[in-house]
Amino acid sequence: MSENIQQIVQKLHLDKIERHIFLCCDQAKPKCCSREDSLESWQYLKQRLKELGIHQPSSEYNTCVFRTKADCLRVCCDGPILLVYPDGVWYRHATPEVIELIIQQHLLKNEVVEEYLFHSHSLPSPK
Repeated sequence: MSENIQQIVQKLHLDKIERHIFLCCDQAKPKCCSREDSLESWQYLKQRLKELGIHQPSSEYNTCVFRTKADCLRVCCDGPILLVYPDGVWYRHATPEVIELIIQQHLLKNEVVEEYLFHSHSLPSPK
């Protein structure tokens, strides 16, 4: 591997990721919600993870929550759709208000937000 890729791994703290959030956002062909609504949710998610200091490891948190903007998570209704891995928890209507609930309950307290959950399937162990 090139030295450059290793620098990126360190910069992004890829070895410290505890959870990875995917948000259906900035879609080429919006179906589940408007592009504008999805971008508002994306900006809110980025801002709140940073404000809480969980976007990267710190003296308070040794791990971090990684986020990825996904063009489409293929659900195509009740969006924006938000997916939390490795938990495999799928949420609908991920507006800024709902994202705040997900952050407070799911990410910080390990409690699924049942009201917006529409599917749960954790990743199986490798064989």
